Amino acid sequence: MEQLMNFFLQFGSLNPQQQELITQKAQLTHFKKGDYLSEAGKVANTVGFILEGIMRVCFYNNKGEEITRYFIDENNLLVDLVSFENRVPASEYVEAVTDCTIITFSYANWQYLMQTIVGFEIIMFKITQRALQQKIERRTPLVSEDATTRYLSFMEKYPGLINRIPLSQLASYLGITQSSLSRIRKGLS
Repeated sequence: MEQLMNFFLQFGSLNPQQQELITQKAQLTHFKKGDYLSEAGKVANTVGFILEGIMRVCFYNNKGEEITRYFIDENNLLVDLVSFENRVPASEYVEAVTDCTIITFSYANWQYLMQTIVGFEIIMFKITQRALQQKIERRTPLVSEDATTRYLSFMEKYPGLINRIPLSQLASYLGITQSSLSRIRKGLS
């Protein structure tokens, strides 16, 4: 729980009683590689904080191809925010790339925290703003750079992920085929 509290405290203050309430509403959950935190077509009911492991957000395009939007690693919150907050079916999957240990909150417990802890909504607003900013920073180079540059940028920005995620998912994230990724990696070695 210390990791989660340290994360929240970057964005605002929580007194010991508020921290205890958060701890009481949290649950430690283990996900095996391939398990879903939320699935397309179903309403997202969980907010998670990754203690260990990597999750990804992905969807299937109209050709049935799997597209990885982004990866989420340790010390980050994850939720399909649109589905969770609006109680509508998700359009994407949130899937475990590796075995994961995640602190989870049910929809009911999360709503209780939002309504009970003074200032928690402001903390969540700041976290959401940062996440949106990071999303934009991650996606912008994927549109404007060539494949080799995108791969090198990914390696530079996320050195801890490169050897932990399958090449097929990395290729999907970079917007290239797995064979193209293999050629790029071979050309760089």
